[in-house]
Amino acid sequence: MRGMQTDLTFAPGQLAAQIKSWGQALGFQAVGIAGVELPQAETRLLEWLAAGRHGAMDYMAKHGTKRTRPAELVPGTLRVISVRLDYQAPQARDSWDVLHDPARAFISRYAVGRDYHKLMRNRLQKLADRITQAIGTFHHRVFTDSAPVMEVELAQLAGLGWRGKHTLLLQREHGSWFFLGEIYTDLDLPVDTPADNHCGTCQACIDICPTGAIVAPYELDARRCISYLTIEHKGAIPEELRPLLGNRIYGCDDCQLVCPWNKFAQPTREADFHPRHDLDDVALIDLFSWSETAFDTCLAGSAIRRIGHTQWLRNIAVALGNAPTTPEIVGALQARRDDPSPLVREHVAWALAQHGKIA
Repeated sequence: MRGMQTDLTFAPGQLAAQIKSWGQALGFQAVGIAGVELPQAETRLLEWLAAGRHGAMDYMAKHGTKRTRPAELVPGTLRVISVRLDYQAPQARDSWDVLHDPARAFISRYAVGRDYHKLMRNRLQKLADRITQAIGTFHHRVFTDSAPVMEVELAQLAGLGWRGKHTLLLQREHGSWFFLGEIYTDLDLPVDTPADNHCGTCQACIDICPTGAIVAPYELDARRCISYLTIEHKGAIPEELRPLLGNRIYGCDDCQLVCPWNKFAQPTREADFHPRHDLDDVALIDLFSWSETAFDTCLAGSAIRRIGHTQWLRNIAVALGNAPTTPEIVGALQARRDDPSPLVREHVAWALAQHGKIA
């Protein structure tokens, strides 16, 4: 970035107010502006990496300080415009009901609809285009969970909420069921006041975590996190953790479901985030029967598709191993015992053993 070429019609404060108004008109529930200094976040990140808590997510380390120094990722960045977009689908089956129905598949609620990445990026670009229309050319890049960006830290600096003890962003009037996105820019805008923390003495998220992944307030060991194990982790799921996954086959929402602030969460206004293919309420054996073609077809446009069919079957095999023993479940597992993938075969054999069967 070399500095903006703009029509200085707006004073910085006026432009910041307009950006927030334009963002909300585009459907974002909140827009805030943050600076780019993250020294405390950088220290915590480096300590987290040094402890190996990122597991196999090597990309968390390979970008160096670009993650905590926005101007290194996008040279010339002075400010970060941070946005929030609700995703809670009002008509989805109650999550606790699914979690307590072990023959059903639980999928993290952010993923039951269409992939949020494209929608968020497109909308962020529309906001950037609206700014360009008003002031002329300015340098920027848009992001949503797609680059080494400390989204929660920046959103907190921008006043959109605070980092909860589960490490997700929380907001008093909206809970945590929302996506975050950013525009890195060279616009010298006034920054918002960082949000205060309102977790208090509550540690419901720590107590409920099925695998004990929240090892202390604000500290997550990804190696034990079900979201990491079912999405980011590509190899075998550690045997001692498999029973703890229950019927969670893609992600985990327990820490959000139990959070008191989520009683204030608002339903999404985005049809794209509504459940597709009954992913909010579907039998494990139905999903386990999908061929690779069916997987690719049914999950086209879904965030889930990126894990691939093999990992999908691995996750479901574990859930079937944790399900009640029925002829249908045992039969579904036996049908996959000769799967071409050694990874799938291993997890199917484990699951059959849980039902007293030899693969």
